[in-house]
Order: sequence, then C-alpha cells, then structure tokens
Amino acid sequence: MKEFVDVFKKTFVFSGRSRRKEYWMFILITAIISIVLTILDMVLGLDITEDTGLLSGLFSLILIIPTLSVTIRRLHDIGKSGWWILLCLIPIIGWIVLFIFSVLDSQAGTNIYGPNPKEWDQDYATA
Repeated sequence: MKEFVDVFKKTFVFSGRSRRKEYWMFILITAIISIVLTILDMVLGLDITEDTGLLSGLFSLILIIPTLSVTIRRLHDIGKSGWWILLCLIPIIGWIVLFIFSVLDSQAGTNIYGPNPKEWDQDYATA
C-alpha cells in the first residue's frame, strides 16, 4: 500500500526513476480498487452508460496523471525516455512492448535520469 500512496505523492513528478515494485504494486492496487468500484456501481445502479459506472469512471479520471507519471519514471528506470509511453497508441504491439519494458530489471547504477532507486533503498536499509 505504501507504493500506491507514494505514486500519488509523486503525481506530478515526471523525472527520476521508479522501481518495478512501485510500478506493479500501483497497478495491482489500482486493479483491485477498480474491480471493487465496478461491483459497487452495478450493485448501487450508478451506471452512466452501459459500460461505465459513476465511481469507476471518476476513479479512472483521477488515475490518468499518476499512471502517466509512474509509467514514465518506470521507463526512466530502464534507461528509456518517457516518450516511449507513446507506444501505447499503437494497438497490441505497442502494449506488448510497454509490458516488456515494465518487467525489465532496473538499469544498474546511475543513469541520465538519476540514481538507481533499488540500490538507494538497499543502502538506506543498511544504514
């Protein structure tokens, strides 16, 4: 849950790097909350359209900027420019490439986007 909150704290931070753990915990918690809100929309009859409920729709709108920022920071972590996020505009192939990028391990050491957060966390934990 800490990673989910950290992503929201860094909503407008598009520089730096994000670890795989931070990215995937954010995605996992987001998916769980979305499922719960969708069920609540159906139970309470809060449908805006046939496929969209009020609560899940609002949650999706709230998540646009944090999702973009954490994805860009995740791309930075593997040494890619944030502009690679535009691959999501290419159906299927772009999504597959972004998925592969999101599961790659961090680039070791410091890259042009900053120090490796994994190494920093380990150094911080031992201090």
